[in-house]
Amino acid sequence: MLRALARVNLAAIERNAARIRRELDPPVLLCAVVKADGYGHGAVPAALAALAGGASWLAVATAGEAAELREAGIGARILVMGAVSLEELPVALAADADLVAWSQQFVSHLAAAADDGPVRVHVKLDTGMGRLGTRVLSEAVAVAGLVYAEPSLELAGAMTHFATADDDPEFVSAQLERFAPFVADLRRLHPGVVVHAANSAAVLNAPAAHYDLVRSGIALYGLDPMNARAADRGLEPALELTSYVSAVKVAAPGESAGYGRLFVAERETLIATLPIGYADGVRRAFSNNLDILIGGRRHPAVGAVSMDNVTVQIAEGDSVHVGARATIIGIDGPEDQSAEDLAARIGTINYEIVCGISSRVPRAYHRDGAPA
Repeated sequence: MLRALARVNLAAIERNAARIRRELDPPVLLCAVVKADGYGHGAVPAALAALAGGASWLAVATAGEAAELREAGIGARILVMGAVSLEELPVALAADADLVAWSQQFVSHLAAAADDGPVRVHVKLDTGMGRLGTRVLSEAVAVAGLVYAEPSLELAGAMTHFATADDDPEFVSAQLERFAPFVADLRRLHPGVVVHAANSAAVLNAPAAHYDLVRSGIALYGLDPMNARAADRGLEPALELTSYVSAVKVAAPGESAGYGRLFVAERETLIATLPIGYADGVRRAFSNNLDILIGGRRHPAVGAVSMDNVTVQIAEGDSVHVGARATIIGIDGPEDQSAEDLAARIGTINYEIVCGISSRVPRAYHRDGAPA
């Protein structure tokens, strides 16, 4: 029996990819974002499932993530969306990854480092996210021109990224307006360039942003980009997080559970302990603020979440035995607890919930219950 386990349904990821593709008019392509170890689901298995579901490209944040996919034998186009330092360039180049540029200096460094054939480059215009990319249209056009002029480079794409596709369509429209002149210039000068902007939320909410390629991450894993109900958008959560009851004891009135005595029994209370904690991804913010599903019933976690344990108050009249399965994310009988539910409890987003499940938690892969 494993102290903690994240079970990932690869068939659900495959179906989610197919679901996302149904939002796209041909010949728009799907790029599956598998950064951050596939949002905690496992980068390589998630990538393979997404490709089986109809994705054509993959995207990651770092050179090392691209190398991991290549080492697994994945041959699809891989876009490294994040900044790549000069020290990381050899790793990215060895992985035959597409890279993102927004400064002429980086293009010069990249051209000098590119020895084995043309490196594919995507030029990024910052239309409102305020992170990577140049805000200046003329600079973005100049960077694209420099890439095009370098024999060792290939101008492969033009891109931007939305700041509010999940909750502010007006700002999305403003970003599209800022992006439009860049797209027009590059399509006129370089007709083969691949234009992309949409994340998962924009795939669902902003068809005008689909262009030639969409980059979908969170929806691929069956999680709602708007942090609402994934099922309402035809998405299937792919991950469940479980533990088990490792101990059961009675707390007498006045006795406590956990560090800081954040829970003190007012009456005789049955307490179950689960061997999972914040080192596994069950955040300390869930102290006295979480339900655990055991035996098809909801039971409140009580006391402080510690590094390795969570204590749970068992309802009066219920009996729980050592070894019973305990579900943190997933379904148990009539009860269901999603990553969105957990996120709402502590004022965060579903992305952080699944990405926060640590490497200490083993991942097990299946396809609708059958071993993968």
